[in-house]
Parts: sequence; structure tokens; C-alpha cells
Amino acid sequence: GTSANRKNIKQAMSEPVLVELKNVAVSYGRKQVLRDVSLTVREKDFLGIIGPNGGGKTTLVKTILGLLPVTEGTLTFYSEGKPVQGISIGYLPQYNQIDKKFPITVYDVILSGLKKKWWKSYSKADHEAVRSMLKRMGVENMADRPIGALSGGQIQRVLLGRAIISRPEMVILDEPNTYMDKQFESQLYYILEEINKECAVVLVSHDIGAVLQNVRSIACVNETLDYHPDTELPDGWLEEKLNCPIDLVGHGNMPHRVLKCHKHR
Repeated sequence: GTSANRKNIKQAMSEPVLVELKNVAVSYGRKQVLRDVSLTVREKDFLGIIGPNGGGKTTLVKTILGLLPVTEGTLTFYSEGKPVQGISIGYLPQYNQIDKKFPITVYDVILSGLKKKWWKSYSKADHEAVRSMLKRMGVENMADRPIGALSGGQIQRVLLGRAIISRPEMVILDEPNTYMDKQFESQLYYILEEINKECAVVLVSHDIGAVLQNVRSIACVNETLDYHPDTELPDGWLEEKLNCPIDLVGHGNMPHRVLKCHKHR
């Protein structure tokens, strides 16, 4: 139990650092969305980021991806213990950010994850990797379909394949459960477990039950950030960090977080 948990935490903390945020603040115009955020992501981390809507989860992701500038504090990337300009990050965006009308096939979406320079052609090995990924994601029969012809869950599978095909150092998934069919949801966490053997995984989700069931550490973002090195959370931790009263209810093998009737503070 607890001693094994401490051992796992100690082992995780010894992994090399990939990304380090120190006292970071981020603003949209005059509105400050994040303040005094400090977080370290290490190789082989499996981090869950939770928090209320509007609390800054997606802003934090965009900051790590370099899409938003840091207004205060520092964001540093590392490779082999030394600061570098950036690291390779695979990104699965929220479903509502996808342009389903864009005329591109499933095959080409996954192929584009290999991020070749425009003047370089794809090799035989690249195409073999795409075919392998199509099979891994369970969409091999949809290779020639336009992305707009797929269901929400099928699109999520394709985008996950695109995010991991280049074997990045870190994968960030922003609300991957949205519109995902239940059959693939269980497969998703198995795939992430396999991916996590090779790189860090950061999972952003409002589905607290699924997050706690699968990740190894938790960060709660609600303008600022609170980090917990495991998923054995102290009583009242979530309620305090989210400003919402939450109960844990057992249901089969999957815990569920249930919000009591309440007003946001």
C-alpha cells in the first residue's frame, strides 16, 4: 500500500525533467487566466490535469505547446538534463477544434503526424508506420474516408494516431473522452499505458473518475495550480481545489465523482 506508493513516487521523481514551469502567469489581454503556476513534468510521467470549466486547463496546455506566451515566470524544456528550445510533443486537441469540412482522408491525417519538411517525400517506412497505426487505432477500414464522414469517436482515434506516430517525448490529450465511444474508451487507456512506457503522458479531462483510475499523479488547475504526486487524495482535497463539493461513489470497478447540488463560490 502506502510504502509501495512512496517507492513509486520516489522512482518517478528521479526521472529526468522534460518541462518545468516556475511561477508562470498567462493572460488574455487584460484578463489573467493563470497565476503563480509551478509544475514539473518528467520522462514517463502519467499526469492528469483536472479543474472546473474556465479554470485554465486548456490555457495551461496551450502555454506548454508554445501557443500562448508566458507573461510572468519561466517555462523551460529539457533534453538529457540540459535546457533546450523545445521538445517533441504529440497533441490530441478537443473534438470541437476539428474542422470536419477540411478535405483530407484518414490516412493523410495520420501521415501528417510525421511532420516532414515540405520538400521531403515520405518513405516506404513512413507509409508502413501509418498502416500499422491505422490498425492499432482500429480504423484500418476507413483509411480512404474523408475525416468529415467519421463519427466523433472515430475522429478521436484518428487524431490519437496522428499524435503518437512520430514517437514524441510527451503526448498531451485535451478532453479525449468527448464523443468517444465506450468500446474505444477502455482501449484508449490501454494504449496510453503502452505509450507511457516510451514517453510522458498528460491527460486533461473533466472526467475525474476516469482520470483517477488511470493516471499516477494529479494537478488541479483553477487559476493557480495544485499538484499531488499520486492519486490517493486526502479527504476534501478535490472539494477545496475545485471549489465544488464532490463525493466518490463506487460503481463496479470504476469510481465516479458526483457533484452535490451546489452553487459555485
